[in-house]
Amino acid sequence: MEEIRLQKFLAESGVASRRKCEELIEYGKVKVNGKTVTKLGTKINPNIDEVEYNGKKIKKIKKEYTYILLNKPIDYVTTVKDQFRQKNCT
Repeated sequence: MEEIRLQKFLAESGVASRRKCEELIEYGKVKVNGKTVTKLGTKINPNIDEVEYNGKKIKKIKKEYTYILLNKPIDYVTTVKDQFRQKNCT
């Protein structure tokens, strides 16, 4: 796997939002391979590097997405409020 930014890794692992993770890094609450990191934009390899937040090891969560394609009939509008008073499909 390629290197990714530390704040992105933390956000994808469910620690906090990406912006909040940037703050955590700046406050010195994140360690990479046992060393405290305070520089934003630090890149890590999730397969090799060990990341800790407040003394707990962080593992990347593998997310699987399901995409659903829906088709609606012609001349139907899907909306909460229809300004043109067309047929609604809810």
